[in-house]
Amino acid sequence: MDDLQRAKSVVRAYYSTLDKAAPGDVANAMTAHCSAEFIWRGFHPFNEMHDPAEVGETFWAPFKSALANCHRRLDLFFAGRNEIDDFKSVWVGSMGHLMGLLDGEWLGLRPTRRIAMLRYAAFHKVEDGRITEEAKFFDIPHLMMQAGMNPFPPQTGAHLVQPGPATHGGLLFDPQDASEGEATLAAINRMTRDISKWSGGKSEPLVEELRRTWHEDMIWWGPAGIGATYTIPRYAEQHSGPFRAAFRERTFNGHLCKIAEGHFGGFFGWPNLTLTSHGGFMGMPATGKAGDMRVIDMYRREGDKLAENWIFIDLLHFWKQQGLDVLERMKAVG
Repeated sequence: MDDLQRAKSVVRAYYSTLDKAAPGDVANAMTAHCSAEFIWRGFHPFNEMHDPAEVGETFWAPFKSALANCHRRLDLFFAGRNEIDDFKSVWVGSMGHLMGLLDGEWLGLRPTRRIAMLRYAAFHKVEDGRITEEAKFFDIPHLMMQAGMNPFPPQTGAHLVQPGPATHGGLLFDPQDASEGEATLAAINRMTRDISKWSGGKSEPLVEELRRTWHEDMIWWGPAGIGATYTIPRYAEQHSGPFRAAFRERTFNGHLCKIAEGHFGGFFGWPNLTLTSHGGFMGMPATGKAGDMRVIDMYRREGDKLAENWIFIDLLHFWKQQGLDVLERMKAVG
């Protein structure tokens, strides 16, 4: 328990320093809290970096210069021992929005001079009081839509600025009952085992499978380009069913981190999945090409089932592997 609280303190101090730093100081803010052997994993076009100062100069400085008066709105904050390495390492998970005024250009996005919110989730590995790894996944297409751009065809789910948990209790700054985290991790694992058993020839109706591990009024907060959906039948209709039909050929590459604390938990991979497109998806035609999906999933458990799921998928990276560079196309038409 003490290890988890110490790790939370490290990440909270990191966030405080980073959030206060001006664009010209953000590289120093990164190096103040991250180890020299740091690994940073971010969505396309940033990808993987190994120098804290480079992350500050490449991602944070241009972003903070474009999003004036930027501040962090946290919705989830929890810690846990990583199931993937037999619970040896300690990680901190968090989720929220970076909110500000989009007064400058970033990645070809037009300034709007209006409120903008970059949806993000992150996992931080903490060792000896320093951050040694960070997965920082962010929904750039969501920000593009706020800037009046339409990176994808109309989606099956709803496009929303997504809220935190319905219980408003996702900020676990204080110690939690260890048994609650164990129950959350068990619920997540039951759900992922069901998915892993799925195949194109499975005869069980999808909604029956989902009802084993999800509440009937579950909420799936999907990324821009797919959207959010509510209740098991609509989730099956608006995302899970189309996704399985489009990607009958799937390879699970594993996760790098899977943790839970209290009623919240999550995981990420790099990449989690390699999928071959054999059916249309997101309004795009099938390509027959394999592509990687880098994913963060965050969950809220209620009782012995999952009630909410926030998903971050690097769709810009996936579609670039399919032959579509969304950012370049937006620059060309913008």
